[in-house]
Amino acid sequence: MANTAKLSREERKKAKRAARKKRKAEKPLKPRDYPRGSKKPKVKKLARGQAKR
Repeated sequence: MANTAKLSREERKKAKRAARKKRKAEKPLKPRDYPRGSKKPKVKKLARGQAKR
C-alpha cells in the first residue's frame, strides 16, 4: 500500500478500503477443515468463578 500520510482522512479511508478489497481478491482464505469454535478450550462452569453467579 502506498504512503497515505499526505492524504486527507476520507481519501485515506478510500485507499485503505481499496487495498483491503484487492488483497481479499488476490489471496482468499481457504475454508476451515474443522468445525468453528471446536478448538476453544472447554471450561467447566465452576472454574469460571464469580462471573457466572
